Amino acid sequence: MSRDHDLPEVPGRRLLLKGAVAAGALTAASAVPGVAHAAAPAAPRKAAAYVNPLVQQRADPHIHRHTDGFYYFTATAPEYDRIILRRSRTLNGLSTADESVIWRAHATGDMGAHIWAPELHRIGGKWYIYFAAAPAEDVWRIRIWVLENSHPNPFKGTWVEKGQVKTAWETFSLDATTFTHRGTRYLCWAQHEPGMDNNTGLFLSEMANPWTLAGPQVRLSTPEYDWECIGYKVNEGPYVLKRNGRIFLTYSASATDHHYCVGMLTADADSDLMDPAAWSKSPTPVFTTNDTTKQYGPGHNCFTVAEDGRTDVLVYHARQYKDIVGDPLNDPNRHTRIQKLGWNPDGTPNLGIPVADTAATTNAATVKESA
Repeated sequence: MSRDHDLPEVPGRRLLLKGAVAAGALTAASAVPGVAHAAAPAAPRKAAAYVNPLVQQRADPHIHRHTDGFYYFTATAPEYDRIILRRSRTLNGLSTADESVIWRAHATGDMGAHIWAPELHRIGGKWYIYFAAAPAEDVWRIRIWVLENSHPNPFKGTWVEKGQVKTAWETFSLDATTFTHRGTRYLCWAQHEPGMDNNTGLFLSEMANPWTLAGPQVRLSTPEYDWECIGYKVNEGPYVLKRNGRIFLTYSASATDHHYCVGMLTADADSDLMDPAAWSKSPTPVFTTNDTTKQYGPGHNCFTVAEDGRTDVLVYHARQYKDIVGDPLNDPNRHTRIQKLGWNPDGTPNLGIPVADTAATTNAATVKESA
């Protein structure tokens, strides 16, 4: 994700990372926007152990930490028919926070089916939600759509349908995310490119406004490794993290069963992000199924920061079992999960392994911290 609304990049952060161990906590002289600085900052409070699963039956999770002190959560509901929001002042509080339906699929026509992967972003003083949807009468003609809300509180006001994000082709497209880098706003998304032997690759374009591409669009990645082509040839669910003079772009690959996994592209912050040659691709996945912790098909991740404003947090979904009857898309038990993000000594993110579920007593003891 862009750290524009979570934790700004700080000059010299690379030096702070030098010599850090892979599993160590990352600290930096940064602050959450809108939070006043004290002359002598108090020691950050110890973060509570994370509740996992954080939110059950919510896939493709997105958590936005806003300047009002709240974490805002949205995700795919398994019925694929609505967009939901939760908020809490703590990450664990999202587990039991009240959930509001802020928009529902149309009964007919566009945006009538397969409401997938919403992301909530604050741009230019307004709220925007990017999501995928298809016509009710043609449920696989999936495209990217945008909602806008000018109210300071996204639970209030009116969500206006700004329309479809028009890409270079009218083909299967989804999983849009947006970020800024050095004053330029970009959209990154997954789409099927005509003539390519795949389901989806990853594309990038500059934006004219929050719902319009400035063009041109360039392909950053296409499924090429075996681990990207199991079941389906898929690169999807991109998300950006800016750190240490580099842009890290994670994405998900393969079918949405236990083969689902996370890959990563990397670009130098000084490079031209619109040049595909500026991006290097990890030849192996960076986050995969783990039989020991019993977490299967981890993917469609994003990043946020802990309550201390410094510790990076990985957000993703996974199932608690491998065997699925029928189409994995009809299995509702992709649960939202969170864990601390590690960092390697060279300043690259270390996603580690998907952690095991927390004890049932931990879930039961979670205090409700909704709005």
